[in-house]
Amino acid sequence: MTTTTAASAGRVHPAAILAIILVSYFMIVLDNSIIFTGLPKIQEAMGLSATDLSWVQNAYTLVFGGLLLLAARAGDLLGRRRVFIAGLAVFALASFLVGAAPTGSWLVAARALQGIGAAVVAPSALSLLTANFPAGRERTRAVGYYGAVAGIGASLGLVVGGALADLLSWRAGFFINVPIGVAMMIATLKYVPESPRATGRFDLVGAVCSTLGMGALVFGIVNSTDAGWAPGTVASLGAAAALLTLLVVNEWRVKQPIMPLHLFASRERSGAYAARILFAGTMIAFFYFTTQFLQGVYHYNPLQAGVAFFPMTVVNFFVALFVPRLTHRFGNALLLAAGLALTLAGMGWLTRITADTPYLTGVALPMVLIGIGQGLAFGPLTAAGIAGVTANDAGAASGLVNTAHQLGSTLGARQDAGQGLHAVTPTRYPLPNPVLTNRNHWRKTCSPLMLTLPRPRPRTLSRPSSNAVTSARTTC
Repeated sequence: MTTTTAASAGRVHPAAILAIILVSYFMIVLDNSIIFTGLPKIQEAMGLSATDLSWVQNAYTLVFGGLLLLAARAGDLLGRRRVFIAGLAVFALASFLVGAAPTGSWLVAARALQGIGAAVVAPSALSLLTANFPAGRERTRAVGYYGAVAGIGASLGLVVGGALADLLSWRAGFFINVPIGVAMMIATLKYVPESPRATGRFDLVGAVCSTLGMGALVFGIVNSTDAGWAPGTVASLGAAAALLTLLVVNEWRVKQPIMPLHLFASRERSGAYAARILFAGTMIAFFYFTTQFLQGVYHYNPLQAGVAFFPMTVVNFFVALFVPRLTHRFGNALLLAAGLALTLAGMGWLTRITADTPYLTGVALPMVLIGIGQGLAFGPLTAAGIAGVTANDAGAASGLVNTAHQLGSTLGARQDAGQGLHAVTPTRYPLPNPVLTNRNHWRKTCSPLMLTLPRPRPRTLSRPSSNAVTSARTTC
């Protein structure tokens, strides 16, 4: 394999590069959560059935999850800046098409196109961070901010989405991506240098197996929500198992795998992938259940429901500012364990909620704990997922981090939708919805998080000063 270096003349601007990465990733995460508060308005405006409405999100999820590994490796082979700009262009165009959608079918198709753009931008942003910030304190700081974006963007998206849906239109939440995407493309061309580009034979079999295998897996999970263990669900999951097994076998043999299996050799990275699946599943379930509870039981409008997440958003933001300093002092393991424990405590508190519970004690205070926990956990969790990887594998490792996050989000959303919580609105449920006020469902929401709690082990999650920690979503 040979390596070709693209020209990257001129002075490097770390602050500008970091800002471009964070804003672009923030746009992806924000968009992924804006949709939650906008769904009731979308259903009302377009007259969609519950099944049709579910595909507004499912189309995005299916394409996003299916293409992550391929898109991540494409950056290593074709140049990360080039692929990043292409992803921004697709995402901005798709956002415009979503906002302009005249029919439900147009909307679903545009959301699928958005998933393609997001699948390219999310891992490319993380790999650009790895390539432009050397290991040590500088990267630790960038990692902390990147991890903060994943948490803050998800919760702030509910506030922004609710405000736009209530005051303007649900379409506005997608139109705002267009100028942001264009600005980031221009800034990337000006400030971000192209990375070294690996040339050689492309892993075509791996690309096909990873895309179809992950797509079949996500479709099987999504389809099981409405169809259960129908033949289509079983066939999809069976195809996913066969294709992903073939992917593993193929990756052992090829010289330039799309998913290098040696990335799983580290217990730190493998543990981070598993923990991220569970953590993302818990958080997406929390966002879904809480949003529906606020609108369906407390009878909040979309704006009020979004503002109700402010305790979590504000706390998450301020905690995330201190994560780089705390990581340097205490190490990833202790910080991650504390963050997960606090998040679990907040989720446990939420299981006590009923239709008569006041907002302050039933929702706001648990959100404070969840905000602190999420702010502490996301940075170290992301850093562990790409710890110790080489520059050639930065894209593939970033893809695995995002794939784990997306798979967890899909599982979490499937759990929620399985309870029949499609587009709960105050007019549809004039009385408290028994599903939403059933504590068992809230306990199911936080139960996956219990499996993520690690025992702090310096050998596994090392301090950022060592070479083991290398880099830092999301939603959405």
